[in-house]
Amino acid sequence: MGNNSQQFSLDYFKLDGKVAIVTGGNTGIGQGFAVALAKAGADLFITTHGNNWGETKELIEKEGRRVAFFQGDLTDKQVSKDIVAKCIETYGRIDILVNNAGTIRRSPLLEYKEEDWDAVMDINLNAVYFLSQEAAKIMAEQGSGKIINVASMLSFQGGKFVPSYTASKHGVAGLTKAFANELAIKGIQINAIAPGYVETKNTAPIREDEVRHAEITARIPAGRWATPEDLQSVVVFLASRGSDYMNGAIIPVDGGWLVR
Repeated sequence: MGNNSQQFSLDYFKLDGKVAIVTGGNTGIGQGFAVALAKAGADLFITTHGNNWGETKELIEKEGRRVAFFQGDLTDKQVSKDIVAKCIETYGRIDILVNNAGTIRRSPLLEYKEEDWDAVMDINLNAVYFLSQEAAKIMAEQGSGKIINVASMLSFQGGKFVPSYTASKHGVAGLTKAFANELAIKGIQINAIAPGYVETKNTAPIREDEVRHAEITARIPAGRWATPEDLQSVVVFLASRGSDYMNGAIIPVDGGWLVR
């Protein structure tokens, strides 16, 4: 490792002076990501679909960080441009983008509707591509940046009753690798977090199914579902200097689900 090993510092994980965009950062996992980044020192620019951001605003300002909110429809390509422009107008830079916003629609494959396919692909994959592309233009000019995508266990597996979600999350893994190949040379790192089963509104229907919930829990070596807090340290790591030589990685945070 040479003498460089002596330079390591826990300061590598501080995000003081950094600006982070978090899509869907007002609830669930996204809120957890936003608060974690604020605790590490970043100012936040949070995109939302609704306007229920009071709690998130309070949590971030409690950490002494600034936060701005942008309400819009990520499936509108113009909105991606508007988000980046407004963040630059507000803070003057973009250092971190967390593509967290997503949706899921469940139905048996043979009954799956075209509109459900389109709705999931639009938010889970197309919006990730277009917003990442816009943010990367700014990061390339700066010579640095971190893009953190939210993948899934269904980036690796097929699942049941969620064909569009599975396809979109396989696509997120592919985009993560493709962006990394082109942007690493520009000082930008693109990686993805693949959460296991997390207690959020999206997974409420599964958790309410006692048989399915027990079946899933029995397969998790950790013996429990994750909470948004279980993902917070990973997003800080991927947003920080500590991950400067990581690129194109899809990191499972799943309590051991994939290796069972």
